[in-house]
Formats: sequence, C-alpha cells, structure tokens
Amino acid sequence: MKNSTRGAVDPFIVMDVMEAARQAEAAGRHIIHMEVGQPATPAPLGARNALRDSLNATAMGYTVALGLPELRAKIADLYGEWYDVDLDSNRVIVTSGSSAGFLLSFTSLFDAGERVGIGAPGYPSYRQILKALDLTAVNIPTSAANKFQPHPTDLADLSLNGLLVASPSNPTGTMLSRGELGALIEATEGSKAAFISDEIYHGIEYETKAVSALEITNNCYVINSFSKYFSMTGWRVGWMVVPENHIRQVERLAQNMFICAPHASQVVALAAMECREELIAYKAVYEKNRRLMIDGLPEAGFDRIAPPDGAFYIYADISHLTSDSLSFAREILQEAGVAVTPGLDFDTQRGAGSLRFSYAGSSEDIQEGLHRLRQFMQKKGFAA
Repeated sequence: MKNSTRGAVDPFIVMDVMEAARQAEAAGRHIIHMEVGQPATPAPLGARNALRDSLNATAMGYTVALGLPELRAKIADLYGEWYDVDLDSNRVIVTSGSSAGFLLSFTSLFDAGERVGIGAPGYPSYRQILKALDLTAVNIPTSAANKFQPHPTDLADLSLNGLLVASPSNPTGTMLSRGELGALIEATEGSKAAFISDEIYHGIEYETKAVSALEITNNCYVINSFSKYFSMTGWRVGWMVVPENHIRQVERLAQNMFICAPHASQVVALAAMECREELIAYKAVYEKNRRLMIDGLPEAGFDRIAPPDGAFYIYADISHLTSDSLSFAREILQEAGVAVTPGLDFDTQRGAGSLRFSYAGSSEDIQEGLHRLRQFMQKKGFAA
C-alpha cells in the first residue's frame, strides 16, 4: 500500500530528543530534561484522589461529545475569575488535549487548500497538522523587536483565511499585550479571516497577566488545556471556546473524530480546578526556575536570551556558536547529559541558530543542568 502525501509530515524533533534521552537513561546515564514542555509535577493530589473516589461510583463510560456539563460550567466560571468574562458554558467544548482542539478548529473553520498564518518561531505541530489536513501553513517570520509575535504589518498581502497566535508563546514565552492582541484580531476581521488563540500557557505568567482573546471578541476560537498550568500532560484533556453559531459544527466533528474526551481525565480536570494551593505551589517552582535560568544561562555562555513573560521556556540565539542546532543539541546530550531542543523544531528557516531550554522540571534538576551546561561550554571554549 502507498502512503499519502498528507501523512508525509516532518518529525516532532523534541519527541526524537526525548527518545534519545530515554535511550541514554536506559543505558544507565542520568539525564537532565530541558527539552520537553512537561511539568515534573503530577496532577494535583486532590484531583487524583477525586478520581480514586469516583472509580467505584461510575463505569467511566462515554460522556457526551462536548464534555461533562459540570466541567464545562467550571471552565466557563474560570473565565469570569481570570478575565472578568461572562462566558456561556454552552460555548465550551472539552477536548482530548489541545491537539484535538487544533484538529477540530482547523476542520471546522477551513477547507482544503486554505491558508493559515502561524508565527515563526512557533509550535511545530501547528504546521504539521495543517499539512496533514491539506491546508497551507503560511510561516510568518517574526522579529525580536516584536517579541517574536506576528504584527499586523506582517499580514499584508498574505491572503490568509485564518491566523493562529499563541500568547504566552512556545518556544519564546513572550506575550501579546491587550492592544497588540486586539490589533491582530482587528486585522483578521478586516480581511474576513478566522482568528484562533492558543492560550495553553495561561496561568503561567510572571509579571503581567496574559490577555485572553475572549476579552476582546467573541468572534474567535480559543484553545486551552489542562496540561500545563494544571500539570496534567498525560491525561490528555483540554478545551476550546467557540462562537455560539459554531457549536453544532464542532460537536458533529467531535462526535465522529473522538466520541468524547476520556471520562476519567475529565473527572480529574474538574477536581484539579479546585486545587488552588497545589497549583500556586507549582507556579512558584516555575518562578524560581525562571530566575535560575535567566541568571545561569548567560554564565554558561548562552547570553543571547530574553526573559520570558510566561510559560516555562527560554529561546536562545546560538547563531554565533553554531549553524547546526541539531548537532549542537546532540553534542550537549551526549557530552553533558542535558537534553535540549534544537530551534529547527520551531523555525525551519532560522532555527539552525537557536535552542529552546525548558525549565518545567524541579529546581534541583535545573541547577544541576546549568552546572553541566557551564562545564560543557567551558570545555568548548564558549564560556569563561
């Protein structure tokens, strides 16, 4: 049998790095993980206990396609608490992680061949999912001057059918202000393009609160997840918010593509939203790790960085050190025992001169990783 051209997507390089790190660990090495955007913490204890208590009370069968009504209502309440937005819970759709949210958004909004703008550097799965759906991913090269975020002037003459933005961003951790986000929304509305806001890192901000697109307009899709702030990556549960007149369209797609998000994961997600003290403690670790990285990376020779506004990543310019970030990351893993992600995952044109460092792990691991990176860079003659 032949393979489809739609399936010929590029690998997700960070997952390849994870596998190389796993193999090194299987061989007995101790690897510090700075490659993957995964909290080292589990789902909150209160949430796990809630699932334990529920296992004997329900068969954990299918839920309705849009998700448990009580979970959808709780998510809608979150928008009132975080953003002062009065959100109708009917517009909330529970998904199998944010990945399902992207699939549902792209299939609901766009026909084959249509053009969707994404900033570069940006989350690599955007463009690969778009390709697999016979959509055209239009990379928008962004600049440090614009915080590596798209700017309305970047959209001129692109003839986009949609624009997807992330704030805080992966891999840079930068955020759009209310005015900047509003300007992008206005630009897409002016050209009758759809607007999708990836808000998966909301809740993990440091000096300024992230702005939701729903504070500005109802004419957008918002995608979020329990993976990051709620520390539930492996549970595969997220949500999306859509305009009222799009609910039935997305519901039909969700019924056929996924039936529903995992029932057990929805139970955990509902309880996790009540575990405030644990979640605050998790965020405090990211705040500490951010400071360790901002101070420690330059000391290790990675001095072309900018402090992230949110998320748990630092994107470093290493173009003065190498023109092959893939090989450089491989060297770091082999010689220093630290897994980092090559920038090629996030920017196919300029990523050969950058690395992404994740600081989602424990503070002890971050300190040890920085120590190893400093030794590696000193050995290479890149650090004092």
